[in-house]
Amino acid sequence: MFSGIIAAVGRITELTPRNDGTPTVRLTIDAGSLGLDDVALGDSIACNGVCLTVVDKQDKHFFVDASPETLSCTVGLSAPGPINLEKALRLADRLGGHLVSGHVDGVGDVLRFDPVGDNRLLEIRAPQELAKYIARKGSITINGVSLTTNTVDAAVFTINLIPHTLEATTLSRLQAGSRVNLEIDLIARYVERMLNNDAPEVSQ
Repeated sequence: MFSGIIAAVGRITELTPRNDGTPTVRLTIDAGSLGLDDVALGDSIACNGVCLTVVDKQDKHFFVDASPETLSCTVGLSAPGPINLEKALRLADRLGGHLVSGHVDGVGDVLRFDPVGDNRLLEIRAPQELAKYIARKGSITINGVSLTTNTVDAAVFTINLIPHTLEATTLSRLQAGSRVNLEIDLIARYVERMLNNDAPEVSQ
């Protein structure tokens, strides 16, 4: 689990096809200011909101494997470039954002990224099937960043990005036409399940 509070902006420096006969790709990631001293092989790191497993590390770099399925349903992992990084939560950590699983639910399209004073107004269209999970003043994760929605109109929602968020994440690089990873609030998912009451009956 993660909190959506980005610890560092890293960079994918290399993508290498695995030579074991599988279509999996190995990503080499420069961790930037993210400390790796307490990171062990097998630990999870959220990369642009995608939970990936550390399979190796060297100095300030760590390595993860991304399957074709992961690359096909997310953005920001298929080419060299900057990415948001967050190590998995420990039970004693402060939850500054909201509970984030690192499982991307869909990819959204940026419609607007307009200056409002020092802030930015970010408008995104989510996939239609995710619209019912997005609520005004609710939580949503964008490229791994925990954010609060301002307005919601069907599948289109807006967010106000403050200067700190712009400086500490890759979101300042967005523009109209960009695509972003979206993860809906876990609570919304379970509320829908309970309200629909569509759990299978258990035979006695």
